[in-house]
Amino acid sequence: MSTQITTIDQLVYSVQTNFEAVQVDKGIGFAREAEFAIQILGGNDYAMKVAMNNKQSVADAITNISAIGITLNPAEKKAYLVPRKGGICLAISHIGLLHLAIESGSIRWGQARLVYENDVFELNGLDQQPTHKFQPFSKDRGEIVGVYVSVKTADGDYLTEAMSTDEVNAIRDRSDAWKAYKNKGTSCPWVTDPGEMMKKTAVHRGHKYWPKTERLDKALHYLNNDGGEGISMNKAAPEPERTLDPSEDIAAAYQTKTDAEAIAYWKAQNGKYKTDLKAHEEFKNAVIDHRMNLKAANVTDVEVKE
Repeated sequence: MSTQITTIDQLVYSVQTNFEAVQVDKGIGFAREAEFAIQILGGNDYAMKVAMNNKQSVADAITNISAIGITLNPAEKKAYLVPRKGGICLAISHIGLLHLAIESGSIRWGQARLVYENDVFELNGLDQQPTHKFQPFSKDRGEIVGVYVSVKTADGDYLTEAMSTDEVNAIRDRSDAWKAYKNKGTSCPWVTDPGEMMKKTAVHRGHKYWPKTERLDKALHYLNNDGGEGISMNKAAPEPERTLDPSEDIAAAYQTKTDAEAIAYWKAQNGKYKTDLKAHEEFKNAVIDHRMNLKAANVTDVEVKE
């Protein structure tokens, strides 16, 4: 083992030039990340074996730490080195993804949570956080029924993306990692860390409504390709049947002239769609789109005095 550790030590430190060449966050220094990497690989016999058999994957994973701008610090739980696809991959947690969104200015704050069948969960509108009530110390919250990510944007708005377990599983079933697990029995993050993967999926789908940033996009692209997670949103998950038609309210929402008017109209009409998730999503997305267009055009409220 001591010879392997020496080899891994030498391999990790040989990456310093590449690490510094692609560094996007000067606060993430090579020396500390190298030590974290050595501790992770040296503390797991299987990871060490995989690393020794695929040294290039170790170099690539450490270089990606710098290119994405994330730390392996175990206390922060943002990123890890894991054996996957015959090599060592950089795995970024949902905490790490939200951190990248915050650091790059896309959002001010965010959280992702699982929802269990005995919880109380309700969407409260476009610009409000959802209601999620539960007993954190309960031993019987029931089965997981869904997941959501809620963020506060740079403009001070709240955006929430909620997904049922069926919606997440439909995306999981299309991933390369899940297909490899089903066909070959290979290790799969959907099996070893299902809750984490559900949260990542919610972040992945929700981030399309957030202001775009290169660091977050790069991290998600890496996870879905070289990182071996393969979360694809290209094919929509099965949606529930729509029983209500929001087209009239969507048309009326687009007629509002200011952001405040759009929010007010949403609050007034949103309640009628709480029993129809598909109609609710269509109405919500239309209002989000209209508000973004108003802000892009710099339309502001004008105080009118009589």
